[in-house]
Amino acid sequence: MTAIRIAPSLLSADFARLGEEVRAVIAAGADLIHFDVMDNHYVPNLTVGPMVCQAIRPHCQTADGRPVPIDVHLMVQPVDALIPMFAEAGASLITFHPEASLHVDRTLQLIRSLGMKAGLALNPATPLHLIDHVMDRLDLVLLMSVNPGFGGQAFIESSLPKIELLRKRIDASGRDIWLEVDGGVNARNIRRVVAAGADTVVAGSAVFTGGDYRHSIAALRDEAAGGKA
Repeated sequence: MTAIRIAPSLLSADFARLGEEVRAVIAAGADLIHFDVMDNHYVPNLTVGPMVCQAIRPHCQTADGRPVPIDVHLMVQPVDALIPMFAEAGASLITFHPEASLHVDRTLQLIRSLGMKAGLALNPATPLHLIDHVMDRLDLVLLMSVNPGFGGQAFIESSLPKIELLRKRIDASGRDIWLEVDGGVNARNIRRVVAAGADTVVAGSAVFTGGDYRHSIAALRDEAAGGKA
């Protein structure tokens, strides 16, 4: 297994100084910047849009100038109209929920046609078989370990066997598809999440709470290393 990717979620950052927060977590070792988009329709919350994504894009690079991907998670319905806007704003990956698209295959094609990686996000009660006929379109599957809509929720323990089943599905496909887990992941449970098969982990409160981002990300990596096969 490759090194675990850590994607700090800006939902837990200080929005009054977002550019500074992005630079700080990248300096602390973040692999991706997770960008949660909520519409107060598909989920009961309202967050940020393409203009904010565009504003943070210049900050998403390492000290030596290497670009750090923006991992956009669309919790919106419908999704297609926003995808070109986020492509123009500098998104690297776009993940959406199959329940929010009338034509999942077409939406995945749209994302890829604009030069971005494409992913599907599966809620705790969403069955895994929904990915079976679009595996050739997927670069990422995001498995939600909380119900979408709010940061700071507790990890749903029944997500662990679902991660294991999803890992088997991905491995059986023979494709290079990331398995990302989002929701309530912290230093106390990341080892089990990685042992179940995750290779990419979203962490909001676990990174931004406490102020020492480098220590928080290092603690996540240290614990994750104990779960790697």
